Amino acid sequence: MADAPGEGALTIGVDIGGTKVAAGVVTPEGRVLARVRTETPERSKSPDVVEDTIVGAVQELRRGFAVRAVGVGAAGFVDEQRASVLFAPHLSWRREPLREALGARLGLPVVVENDANAAAWAEVWAGAGQGVDHVVVVNLGTGIGGSVVLDGKLWRGRHGIAGEFGHMTVVPGGHRCECGNRGCWEQYASGNAVTREARELVRSESPVARGLHQAVGGDARLITGPLVSELASKGDRACVELLEDVGAWLGAGLANLAAAFDPELFIVGGGVSEAGEPLLGPARTAFERTLPGRGFRPAARVVAAALGNEAGLIGAARLAGEAL
Repeated sequence: MADAPGEGALTIGVDIGGTKVAAGVVTPEGRVLARVRTETPERSKSPDVVEDTIVGAVQELRRGFAVRAVGVGAAGFVDEQRASVLFAPHLSWRREPLREALGARLGLPVVVENDANAAAWAEVWAGAGQGVDHVVVVNLGTGIGGSVVLDGKLWRGRHGIAGEFGHMTVVPGGHRCECGNRGCWEQYASGNAVTREARELVRSESPVARGLHQAVGGDARLITGPLVSELASKGDRACVELLEDVGAWLGAGLANLAAAFDPELFIVGGGVSEAGEPLLGPARTAFERTLPGRGFRPAARVVAAALGNEAGLIGAARLAGEAL
């Protein structure tokens, strides 16, 4: 099947998170022509099951379009060759040769990239970071993904795994993290952090959690990050405070990253960022309060991502096209 007129070389981008697999057909201009989304399979989230899900999504999209390459944004440590997932805290990949496995099954060139890098590249190319050469992107989802763009180029580090900001220790001896350590930043400023704290409020039968309790009929297991954001938008005080707490942790972490990278711009993306100003307002306040040398240095702007949940797949598709 030929490419549709005017669409050029089409690529497919796949975004794999801790809870979902999203894929889309993307034009060289960044327009998403078709998309599919499914939940990340349970069954221990084994490598074979997740791989099958990726292949199924790509094959479904290929029925209507002629595509030339596939880019995969994976939530994990990706090696410098952009071929293998060395470690994925929220999935069971351990030194998984994903590019080779998918390429053999799909018969297409495959590029594997860290999902936060893919999302960052989309935002710098076609989103909130256009025209900015020094950008740090922080994605708040199940955990925290991060990416650094220096001098207009993705900075991956020597081994390809730079930007894993979510696993910086911020509370020694704190909450246990899936990476094996305790007190990681993502345990305090992520979707998991929001739901954990909200569930604890309901389970403790705290009087301030009356709205949450009613919303889930007392079953704390039904609480999700989007529910907390929804209730916060309606003025529920407990949910507003939960987002303020997470925002404060986010802002303090951004100040640390400013000390390390001195970016012009921070872009905050991922599902949790859709809470908007109830999260970003407290984050900016904490950032300004804890920025080293505050008052005597330029402070980076902190803005929301522009491309929403599709940034990861758009960026992965873009990287696949560039690799061609």
